[in-house]
Amino acid sequence: MKIKDAMHNGVSWVEPNTPIPQIAKIMRENNIGAVPVGENDRLVGMVTDRDICCRGIRDNGDVKRLTARDVMTKPIVYCWEDDDISEAIRMMESRKVRRLPVINGNKRMVGILSLGDVWQKATGDLTAQVIHAASAIAQKSGVV
Repeated sequence: MKIKDAMHNGVSWVEPNTPIPQIAKIMRENNIGAVPVGENDRLVGMVTDRDICCRGIRDNGDVKRLTARDVMTKPIVYCWEDDDISEAIRMMESRKVRRLPVINGNKRMVGILSLGDVWQKATGDLTAQVIHAASAIAQKSGVV
């Protein structure tokens, strides 16, 4: 299965100077856990709900004054829309990420692939790969 067959389509991004409260509102309204960050027509980072909690709140920082640039994860780990989904799963596992921006042949972000997306589309061996990847990611983040 190709990544483009499982990803969420039509993703937009925020600029690095976007305030964290605005990003949190976008996450809440769209029921998502990550927002890509773009600058000069380039993907430069990703803000996740975990980034906001772990980087935004640390050291008693004032989250209202922080921006995407202050908390975003970089460098970007991404996948290509025509790659096989098992490749994306291996990348998620090795990089310990739950979501990957999806890039097309024109180097444009066309979607996001999450472990949940893969899980919904998975069959047979892919299901085992998703469970293994999720377990590895959870262990890294201290959930397990």
